[in-house]
Amino acid sequence: MYDVIVVGARISGAATAMLLSRAGYRVLLLDRAVFPGGKAAATNLVHPPGILRLKRWGLLERLTVTGCPPIREYGLQSGRARLMAPLPAVDEVDEAYSPDRATLDRILLEAAIESGAEFRENFSVQELCTDEAGAVTGVRGRTGDGSPVTEHARLVVGGDGSNSTVARLTGAEKYATRPVLNKSHWAYWEGLPHDGRVRTHRHTHKHTFTWPTHDDLTIVGVALPTRDFKASGEEERDRTVIDAFEAVDPEWASLLRETKRAGRWMTGSVPNFLRRSHGPGWALVGDAGYTRDPITAAGISDGLRSAELLVQAVDAAWSGSGGAGLSDALAGYGRRRDDMVKGHYQYTCDHALIDNHSPEEVEFIRAMSRSATHGRDMVGVFATIVDPARFYSAANMHALLDHVESGPGTSWKVRMVRWLVRGAPRHIPPAARAGDRLIARNLGSMGQYLLENAARPAR
Repeated sequence: MYDVIVVGARISGAATAMLLSRAGYRVLLLDRAVFPGGKAAATNLVHPPGILRLKRWGLLERLTVTGCPPIREYGLQSGRARLMAPLPAVDEVDEAYSPDRATLDRILLEAAIESGAEFRENFSVQELCTDEAGAVTGVRGRTGDGSPVTEHARLVVGGDGSNSTVARLTGAEKYATRPVLNKSHWAYWEGLPHDGRVRTHRHTHKHTFTWPTHDDLTIVGVALPTRDFKASGEEERDRTVIDAFEAVDPEWASLLRETKRAGRWMTGSVPNFLRRSHGPGWALVGDAGYTRDPITAAGISDGLRSAELLVQAVDAAWSGSGGAGLSDALAGYGRRRDDMVKGHYQYTCDHALIDNHSPEEVEFIRAMSRSATHGRDMVGVFATIVDPARFYSAANMHALLDHVESGPGTSWKVRMVRWLVRGAPRHIPPAARAGDRLIARNLGSMGQYLLENAARPAR
């Protein structure tokens, strides 16, 4: 009899097993793969909130000694707007890393085993055990040689990805669903400079991206709306991606032509959803409970954060420190998880549409490049550090207007907004609110945050 059975031994599952084992619980960690094989294609980026967890858990040094370079600046280019800014710090952690997934998986799995978790690979879960009330009490599955095995636990955790077996067997329903919004090509490139920067570009419904990763390699890729995506061969993908960079960053495109791809192109796309995170005797963690488009590269960081939230809830219930039973503690975990991700989920789905920025959006991004605070916070939104609702608040947009250029090249709408917010008599508060609405209606769907607050005067 175990305290917890964790199904899935990669990012979120291994982190959950490690933290529970460190807290003194008896944990069985299962995975159908034979390690180190079977790793999924991934863009690897771990934002500062994820790096903070690795640091807290004593695992960051295991990553840095591999030679994976730190990343300290993120950028966005769209039309005339060129923004590059340092990452905000999260508890003094202000760097990201993009490690090889096999390396990161191994670090977390080894840490789980060192902490006392029992690990079984090549184990396929086929059923869940339940009691008379329907609560989950364990798993039934088969080992690699086909032998049937049944194991019992007080809690079964699904950390087994977006196609989670545990989620399917429990009937965990999805909500806030969005379909596949784009598809991506990406590959490793050798011979490019490692300058510690994430570069992203938006142009003609293309989203290009690149950042340094492990073994002196660089990830290079492009995301396209599903309607524009076409299957193609390796050399044609080379042309597609390099041509996309040529349109926005000719210097970088020249570097790509002078260097070479290392390995095959990878292709990816995912639907967007949240799942019910828990039920009697079970819980979901990481991608099993919440999956969003990889365009903001947040999956690893989210997996680590959700593992921490779940273990805090379970330990509080079982240790008695939280004053609630397991059922209430898991319900609290579900609420905290949704609170953690809902704003960035909306932001990611908006970003994943790969709509061209309006002239007004470009003006605002240019203004962000002139404001150290706004520039830092804008890349912090992308990196899941800054709440989008706070960044796209009326007060913050009003402050940003101080950095918008004057002159005939500035959109009349932006000039009108600035007059409504800054120049209209202060005894006419509706003028500022009208400015908020005008901003919001020209900021894409993210302007919804402003529309929600438009009735509130800025402070």
